[in-house]
Amino acid sequence: MVNQDERLLAALIYIASFFTVFIGPLIIWLIKKGDSAFIDYHGREYLNFLISYTIYGIVASLLMFVLIGFLILPILGVVGVIFTIIAAVKAYDGKEYRIPLIFRIL
Repeated sequence: MVNQDERLLAALIYIASFFTVFIGPLIIWLIKKGDSAFIDYHGREYLNFLISYTIYGIVASLLMFVLIGFLILPILGVVGVIFTIIAAVKAYDGKEYRIPLIFRIL
């Protein structure tokens, strides 16, 4: 059973990403990953999401030379925000959410 503090910190990983990109979520994850498997899961999920969407962004930027990147990059940004909000809500609800289309590196 996941307690309220773990749910709040897991959701804060995603919410902090809107303000600090990766420093805030990384600090929360590194400090609390040993205390809670739930926080560890969401921290790894967010960092995998960040790595994957950074790679997608680089590819979309390169595709701007053939003009399709101008369509892909804004869609990628909107999808990234939507998946982050969904993950924050699921984390606050105490559920493990697997963000679609990411590489599971960590």
